[in-house]
Parts: sequence; structure tokens; C-alpha cells
Amino acid sequence: MKDDSSQVQSATVSIRIDDNDLARRKKDEMTAILASCKGQKHLVIIQNYPDPDAISTGLAHKVISEQFGIEVDIVYAGVISHPENIALVKLLGIDMRKWDSKFDLTPYQATIFVDNQGTTSGTIVDAVQAMNIPELIVVDHHELQNRLKPQFIDIRKVGATATIYTSYFREGIIQLERSRNEHVRAATALMHGIKTDTNGFVRASSEDFIAAAFLSRFVDADLLSQITSQSRSKQTMGIIEGALANRTIKESYSISGIGYVRCEERDAIPQAADFLMTEENIHSAIVFGLIVSPDQEETIVGSMRTSRITIDPDEFLKEVFGKTSSGQYFGGGKKSAGGFEIPVGFLSGGGDKEFRDMKWKLYKAQITQKILSKIGGIDEDEENGE
Repeated sequence: MKDDSSQVQSATVSIRIDDNDLARRKKDEMTAILASCKGQKHLVIIQNYPDPDAISTGLAHKVISEQFGIEVDIVYAGVISHPENIALVKLLGIDMRKWDSKFDLTPYQATIFVDNQGTTSGTIVDAVQAMNIPELIVVDHHELQNRLKPQFIDIRKVGATATIYTSYFREGIIQLERSRNEHVRAATALMHGIKTDTNGFVRASSEDFIAAAFLSRFVDADLLSQITSQSRSKQTMGIIEGALANRTIKESYSISGIGYVRCEERDAIPQAADFLMTEENIHSAIVFGLIVSPDQEETIVGSMRTSRITIDPDEFLKEVFGKTSSGQYFGGGKKSAGGFEIPVGFLSGGGDKEFRDMKWKLYKAQITQKILSKIGGIDEDEENGE
């Protein structure tokens, strides 16, 4: 019997070398760009409702940039509501600025996008593009969105953007030191980012595990434990309960519209999708709700989770919801997870409870029908409204 073990070992080594070459090349490119920007001030733009991967990579980029003499502000436009995310920011003392219409963009010479490509931070993107501020860097692990035209782009199919930033540290863009508090904070945040975006390393790639092993030398384990031990709020538990009660199950998909949701509870939507995935015989879950911002703007926001390797959430959501008149997709994602945001526009706000209930009923029916049409779960009678 022929022994193929040497061929398998050779292939594994080849892949490992290729990964190292890519990481080294990207680190060198990033180094050259940052070295040319000494004395500048950059704006790191993260998604409107930042998760641990976005927050940690924003912090990592700031730590790296400061070593090159670059001042950095991290900005987001939404709300940080998940208990673990709040703990991450507070316990690690991560300084981030909240975007509003009075935000002064004049001090910035360039923009940086981490864990997003402008599609989940649209308000800020529109403003910086109107000011003609150069788009310098994009680092992300989602599928290419083609909204931005940066000088440097690093998109890799790994579990988290935090894994990519860890590769820069591994390759020596700056030397992490256990004695430096800002390095320990960055490593701790990156570890949490990788952990959350890989579902506790269940969906981690070899690169994610390698990154975690590297970070383990610098992580503050006590702080990480405090960050990850936060309890769900009663409001979040209520939304998860509502998602379970209102779900529609077709073809092993669990689909649930949960109605109006305050922006402070937005993070409950992906948590509800994660929960629906635990039901027997369910391989994909989609949960969506109508988010109301403080200024009464309304947006349909949804999250998708899947365990089926043949389903690409990015492709699925783009096909279901299409794109805007300017060519930007309403949805997108990565391996095993995705999300979508659909502005309600001029129909936002107004009306009494009866009007709001009627509006939601229509939106829920339309979103559900689009999803069911995609998966082939609509009966002919249902489609004809009979």
C-alpha cells in the first residue's frame, strides 16, 4: 500500500510557507506606508455597532501607528450595547469617539478601515469621501465589497480581522513587550476578538490558532476573564425569547422577525440568531428587527448564522436583498455568518402604535418572503397570496 503521508506533510509545509510569505509581505507593505505618514493624524473607522473584532483591531492599529509617530482616533457611529463589548472598552480603557453631525474631520490626513469596508459605517464614509480624505488602509476578513479604493488592502479568509493584526505583530511590525501596558491591552483585546469571531475557536482556522498561541504570552488572563463573564441583560433575554416564539422553520432554516428594537439592544439580534442555531435539525438561522435610532431613523437590521459549509452567507444575503441605486449591497458576510441593513427611509417614524404594528407586519412579511423565495420554501399558494 502506497504511503501518502510524505505528500500530505509536504503540502502542509507548502501552505504554511505561503501563509508566512503573505503575512511577511503584507507587514512590509503596511510598514512602508505607515513610515511615510509620520506626523500625520489618521481616523480609524470601525463599524457603526462595533463588535470585539472591530474594537480590538482599532486598538491594535492605534498602538502600531503610534510607534510610527502617527496620531490616531477611533470612531464609530452607532451604539456599544453588548455587555462584553462594554466591558472590553471600559476594562481596557479603549478610547473611541462617537460620530455625530458636528464631528470635525479637518485634522485628518487619511482614513483607515478595520473589520469593515465602509458598508457598515456608511454615514461616516459619506462624510470623509465628501471631504476627499484619502482612503489609506483596509484590513478585513469579510468578502471584498468594492466600496473603497484604499492604497493598501489586506483581506484574508481567516476567522477574525484580529488574526490579521496579530500576524503583523508576529512578523515584527513592532515588538510586543509584556512590560508595556498598551501592548498587554492590545493583545488581550485581540485574543477576545479572535475568540468571539470564531465562536470560541469552534470555527477557528490554523491561522487563528497560531495567532492565539502568539498572543497568549502577552494577554492579561484576569482581565480577559472579566470581559467574557458578563451576563445577558433582561432586555436581550426578552428579544431571544421573542425570536424563538416568532420563528418560521422551512428547509432547516429558522427565520424570525422580532419587531421594533431599540438601538441599545441591537446586539441582541446576532445573539438571538446564535440561539436559534442550537435547535435540533436547524443548519441556518436569520433574525431581523426594526432598529429605531435616537433621531427616529429606522433601519431593518438582520443577522445570519449557518453551519452548512455549502452556504455562503455573503452570497446568500447579496442575492436575497440586492443593492442600492448606487451599487452598494444591503447585506454581506463571511464564512458561517453575515448581516444586512436596509434603511426604511422617508417612512421612518411617525404614527401611533397601530400604524407602527401595521408597518412592521408588512416589512416582516416582505423580508420573510424574500428569504423563503431564495431557499425554495414558499408554496405556490403562499406566493400567490391564497
